[in-house]
Amino acid sequence: MANTPTAVAVKSLPADAAGAQPRKTRMHRLIEEEGIVLMPGIYDALSAAVLQSVGFKAGFVSGYAVSASRLGMPDIGLLTPPEMADAARAICAAAPDVAFIVDADTGGGNALNVQRTVKDIIATGAAGLFLEDQVWPKKCGHMQGKQVIPAGEHAAKIAAAREAIGDADFFLIARTDARATAGGLNEAIARANLYMEAGADACFVEAPRSDDEMREISKRTNGFRAANMLEGGFTPLHTPQELKELGFHLIVHSTTAVYASARALIDILKVMKDEGSSRDHLHKLTTFEEFNGLIGLKTYNETGARYEKFRVPSN
Repeated sequence: MANTPTAVAVKSLPADAAGAQPRKTRMHRLIEEEGIVLMPGIYDALSAAVLQSVGFKAGFVSGYAVSASRLGMPDIGLLTPPEMADAARAICAAAPDVAFIVDADTGGGNALNVQRTVKDIIATGAAGLFLEDQVWPKKCGHMQGKQVIPAGEHAAKIAAAREAIGDADFFLIARTDARATAGGLNEAIARANLYMEAGADACFVEAPRSDDEMREISKRTNGFRAANMLEGGFTPLHTPQELKELGFHLIVHSTTAVYASARALIDILKVMKDEGSSRDHLHKLTTFEEFNGLIGLKTYNETGARYEKFRVPSN
């Protein structure tokens, strides 16, 4: 296997990047406090506000969901890094109490592109990002036909990301999609460990096919581990407690919110098409007051009122 990781790939990295020990971040503290951190995938400022309103401390800015909501297109490499950073900026502003991890796909190109992407996402106020080893254009981790770049090439990108992060409060998760390639689970695990040596804070082996594979990942990978619970995907769905017992520390539900939103829209718009009114289906909607509270109308009104005294009376 030409892409099989080797120790040589790590030793060729800059000495200050390979094996670097990151300082404790918001995400490190959340893992320590909660044991396992659940991060629902959201996609815009409104879904971020909802996430914060129900009490989540962390969230995932899902590339799959942002591509669908922003572009109306599938997660097959059509969403660009600047578009993702722009989405993350609005999301972080709408829910400042939530630590968001952003899906950065492959980082936009080589190590230099990765460094720009990292700095752009740090500037949004996000708490971290995922960086994956797929060939561009990438695909959703649970789609067929994925390919990965050489392991050493991605390890260098992880090292470049670590250098760009510096002392920022920012958590780096290295993702590998090698489980779906000829190398299978063994290569994916080897890659995950290589990327941890290169400077990642956590590893993410995408799309394991069974609980046995998830146990193997936990047994043989180093450091913090992430899992993706995608409805209809390859990986068995589990609760946080079950995943904690399996040896994981971070959970993303990358599609749950966007699937639920799409279902609700389909249902209510079908009602509108068939009946011409929502009058008999108000139980399916938030109320006027509830929605205005969600987006902070009272606070904005109070802030605006404080400045009324500065207005110059009209002649």
